[in-house]
Amino acid sequence: MRITGIRLERLRYPLDPPFVAAWDPAPRQAFEATVVRVETDEGLTGIGSGDTMDGFERYAGLFVGEDPLDVERHVRVLETITFHAGRYWPLEAALWDLLGKAEGVPTAEVLGGDGDSIPAYASTGEAQPPRERAESALRLREEGFGALKVRIDRGRLDEGLEAVEAVREAVGGSMAIIVDLNQGWRMPGDVSDVLPYRTVLAAAKRLAELDVLWLEEPLPDEDVQGYALLRAESGLRVAGGEMARAPRDLAAFEEADALDVYQPDAVLAVGLLRARDLAARVLARGRWFTPHTWTNGIGLLANLHLAAGVGGGPYLELPYDPPGWTPERRDFMLAEPLRPDAEGMLSVPKQPGLGIELDEEAVRRYAVD
Repeated sequence: MRITGIRLERLRYPLDPPFVAAWDPAPRQAFEATVVRVETDEGLTGIGSGDTMDGFERYAGLFVGEDPLDVERHVRVLETITFHAGRYWPLEAALWDLLGKAEGVPTAEVLGGDGDSIPAYASTGEAQPPRERAESALRLREEGFGALKVRIDRGRLDEGLEAVEAVREAVGGSMAIIVDLNQGWRMPGDVSDVLPYRTVLAAAKRLAELDVLWLEEPLPDEDVQGYALLRAESGLRVAGGEMARAPRDLAAFEEADALDVYQPDAVLAVGLLRARDLAARVLARGRWFTPHTWTNGIGLLANLHLAAGVGGGPYLELPYDPPGWTPERRDFMLAEPLRPDAEGMLSVPKQPGLGIELDEEAVRRYAVD
């Protein structure tokens, strides 16, 4: 089998009303995603998504004519491209989709797993006042979620901590609470100051008192020793690595034993193959592996198969914060949006590959001219 072509289809999310993310309080004019189709001479097509793939066209010739099942070769090529250009890991996701289709099994099985579902946590995205966030948490509990993530705008730390307190008071011990400070990466143009270590430590200690499950990206990614110190001093699990640029960045956290929870996104960080290798190491040491998934339903499926393939958990992130961020908006390019069941479990599709079924009419409707 050989790759005969790589087709990119850029799409614009339906954003009415606008979604105002806690990590990017300035409303965006449009969110975009790109669907990647890897076509072969045997009629199989692999599908991936999760990033815009800006500028990839100039590198497509490095893959056309090659064996699509030689994932190791393609990952090495993608790593050389990442050095010069963007994060093109949705292409690798499409190759794993092809690999599963070629073998006639779900990609999770190709990755070594046999699990069929993972508990999902509702990953909320907007910074809401304490009362509204607590009311939202109660609605999420009614829908079957056993855990949720609360994001804190670092510029409004006190209000964010109050929101976490309000959620804990509302749900008692019935839900796990995860907190994200989003200090590990920035939107373009964000040059605001990070929170100093002592401020973060005080917040982490307060969150530990509130029985928060873990604190995500409390410091800039380059401050590996700060992560290790915070983990030792706060009494709280520390998470990070979701947007690591290269495996060596994650290796630095490993060497310093700086994280309790490793979160590289399969389509935004180091890809599935390198993330699988990382998961094997950190899980063997008793740490957790549960990837970041805030892209779209295709990226979410890639991370679901990855987590199921390596035995990740204890939860998988499900971007969900209605009415601003719904399955219909997140997964508009899919025939059916991804939803957990009544017990909050997210099932691994049984179809060969990643289990992606596109809504071709929606792909045409939301195409960027």
